[in-house]
Amino acid sequence: MTIVRIPAGWPVTEEQARAVQDELRERVVLDEPGPPPGTGRVTGVDVAYDDERDVVVAAAVVLDAATLDVVAEATAVGRVSFPYVPGLLAFREIPTVLAALEALPCPPGLVVCDGYGRAHPRRFGLASHLGVLTGLPTIGVAKNPFTFSYEEPGVRRGSASPLLAGTEEVGRAVRTQDGIKPVFVSVGHRVDLGNACAHTLALTPKYRLPESTRRADSLCRTALRQATS
Repeated sequence: MTIVRIPAGWPVTEEQARAVQDELRERVVLDEPGPPPGTGRVTGVDVAYDDERDVVVAAAVVLDAATLDVVAEATAVGRVSFPYVPGLLAFREIPTVLAALEALPCPPGLVVCDGYGRAHPRRFGLASHLGVLTGLPTIGVAKNPFTFSYEEPGVRRGSASPLLAGTEEVGRAVRTQDGIKPVFVSVGHRVDLGNACAHTLALTPKYRLPESTRRADSLCRTALRQATS
């Protein structure tokens, strides 16, 4: 497990964090399709907290995109690097997530975040932030629609409907299993929305959530227990 220090110059106020978002948002690439689903590698990242101990743990799990077998995994533990502020969650997580990715023994390929990309009040959620900093193709797959609206997609797996901020489509609600609550997919960096949805379906052959997310969540919770025991 990699031990992470908060980077020098890391934002400490909301104003500083929003200024960083404004700067980095201009670097998001939206005109690349991204890697084809079912090819190469896909890496899930997730985090877990123990706020009482001021600890955050991140996990990165690399899967073979064709078989969904685990290729590699890594964890990192550090201090919580920013207070909880809606819309600025990435600043609590990014240093530790970056350390987990850097500890992997192989390139991660497409990175799938348990959270948001363009589906964010400032159009710059964790998936976008992480993508810009690493240059990797990234998508966000969230469990809830945050502040955005949508109509229920059809009941069959693969049905989708726009996730809307007013009239702007910021993502899609995607039904990954028949009759189960949809997940909420948004572009992070260097992947288009249609491809992001296709990757999400390729990663959910049995369950509502992507296999990348499920495995990263399990690994980071185990790592958190070890780090705080």
